[in-house]
Amino acid sequence: MIAYLKGKLAYKDRTQVIIDVNGVGYECKISLQTFDALKEGEEAIKLFTHLQIKEDAHTLVGFSDLNEKNMFLDLISVSGVGLSTALVMLSSFSAEEIRAGIANENVTMIQSIKGIGSKTAQRIILELKDKSKKDSLLANVDLPKGSSSLVRQEALAALVTLGIPKSSAEKSIDLILKNNPSCSIEDLIKLALR
Repeated sequence: MIAYLKGKLAYKDRTQVIIDVNGVGYECKISLQTFDALKEGEEAIKLFTHLQIKEDAHTLVGFSDLNEKNMFLDLISVSGVGLSTALVMLSSFSAEEIRAGIANENVTMIQSIKGIGSKTAQRIILELKDKSKKDSLLANVDLPKGSSSLVRQEALAALVTLGIPKSSAEKSIDLILKNNPSCSIEDLIKLALR
């Protein structure tokens, strides 16, 4: 899996970029949020990526930050929401706005996005509302240094990679962070494995 690309910005338009990484050009689809985050004249860039492999195409999607990437991954996990629809959603609203809309069950806001009907909007809210509410609460809590949601996300990814079911890992991590909010990633993983 390609986690991120770091290199020279060779080409940029509103839907894609080409990043030259040591002489190899990687084409990445992007949202308007990422397009706006890339400054004009900026040569060296870093984009977090997701590689989607289908039998007829390999598509690399780039994101300016992990929050946007995680929202994208949540969106494409919903039945009926594909790569293009998720990028349109992230082009219409920021990841935080989408997460808040889902957490508040704002069907009208989600449905206002081009290509999203009422059934799809309701399915997105139904499937993601608990996760969005939890993420919104974690984002609003002023955590001490070293206990950001990034620490939680990295520990969760490591535990899932080790074969721990995602729901069990989330419960363990949340309990550990509640009791010890300044826990490092390494300690968090060790404690969750006990």
